[in-house]
Amino acid sequence: MSHSQRTYDLLIKLLLIGDSGVGKSCLLLRFCEDQFTPSFITTIGIDFKIRTIDIGNQRVKLQVWDTAGQERFRTITTAYYRGAMGILLVYDVTDEKSFNNIENWYQNVQSYANEGVELILVGNKCDLDEKRVVSTEQGQALADKFGIPFLEASSKTNINVEECFYSVATRIRDTVAKTKGNESGSGGINIAEGEENSASKCC
Repeated sequence: MSHSQRTYDLLIKLLLIGDSGVGKSCLLLRFCEDQFTPSFITTIGIDFKIRTIDIGNQRVKLQVWDTAGQERFRTITTAYYRGAMGILLVYDVTDEKSFNNIENWYQNVQSYANEGVELILVGNKCDLDEKRVVSTEQGQALADKFGIPFLEASSKTNINVEECFYSVATRIRDTVAKTKGNESGSGGINIAEGEENSASKCC
C-alpha cells in the first residue's frame, strides 16, 4: 500500500483503564492534544483519540481508547479489552482506593484481553506530592508483582506522559516486527484496518 493511500505504517489500539477520577481522560488529552484542563472530565461509556508518532523509521498511528471507570459502564468497556494491543492501568497517587483497585483491573485484563497484550502501570498526578498517599516504591512493587513496567506521570505538568504511551507502543511495534519476520513471504499482520473515524472529543 502506498503512502499516498495511507500515512502510517502501523495502527495500534491502546486502552486506558482505572477507577473514575484518576485522570485517564487528562492523560489522553495531554498526549494527543498537549492540553490540560483542571476541571473533572467524566467519560460516558467510551471515547477515543488519535495521534500518529514516529518510532524508529516507522509512522505509528495510535488509536487510544478512554474507558469510563464507573461500575455501571463496566460491561460496555470490557468489550473493548479484546481489541486492545496495549493497556495502561492508571491509578491516582493521592487516592489509595484507586491503587488498591488496580488488582481488580488487572484481573479484568487477564479475563478479557488478548494473550500477550502489552501492559504498563501508571501512577498519575505525581505533581501533587503534598497529597500523595501511595509511594513510588508501592507502585513499583505492584508492577514488579505483575511483571510489567511502571511510571509515575502528571498530565498537569506533563511529566512522563509521552513516555507512558511511547513505552507501550514501542514494545508492540517490536513484537509485530518479530512476528512479521517469522512470517517470511506473508503479507504480515492486518491490524485494526478500517477504523479511520476521526477522534471524538472528551466529554
